[in-house]
Amino acid sequence: MTVSLPAELWPDVQPEAARRLMLAGVESFARRGYHATTTRDIAGAAGMSPAALYVHFPSKAALLFAISKSGHEQTLALVENVVSRKLGPAETIRELTEDFVAWHARRHTVARVVQYELQALPEKELAIVAELRRRIEQTVREVIGQGVADGVFTVPDAWTAARAVLSLGVDVARWYTDRTRQTPAALGREYGELVLRMLGARTV
Repeated sequence: MTVSLPAELWPDVQPEAARRLMLAGVESFARRGYHATTTRDIAGAAGMSPAALYVHFPSKAALLFAISKSGHEQTLALVENVVSRKLGPAETIRELTEDFVAWHARRHTVARVVQYELQALPEKELAIVAELRRRIEQTVREVIGQGVADGVFTVPDAWTAARAVLSLGVDVARWYTDRTRQTPAALGREYGELVLRMLGARTV
């Protein structure tokens, strides 16, 4: 299994030992699933003793939360960055889709854990991640809604369309591997065009 270096994934996480544990957590959760992974598995993959994990994370659930929260914050920042460019709705949704899909392909191992282990989070932590997800969906919905209002998109419900757009991107993490023919960027471009057609874009 190949994932990016921990410093690239979590540049703001300190110390380096905490990044190593997060990387080991991603690898272990992706390989075994959250519930089948033990703290000993994670510590061993990071080259540490089981006791060392608790220095940085009070529990396995806290480690999963750190991984999930970081992943959702990164994708929210990605979406907000595209919107901040003040492009028209069609170009915004195209670029947003390209970047969102490319992130889930490039970070496919991390993204699988982030997107598919949500229900393992404790209630309080799940609520925090759910709010990040709501903000991502709201941002995409507003872009689509503006496109509908401008006569650029022809979808009956912007909420449903936003969920469909995001679901396409999220699903990439389920099947994408380092052996996939398309690069993350090329796949993002293909999905960008597909989403425009799905939304009934009249100007591209």
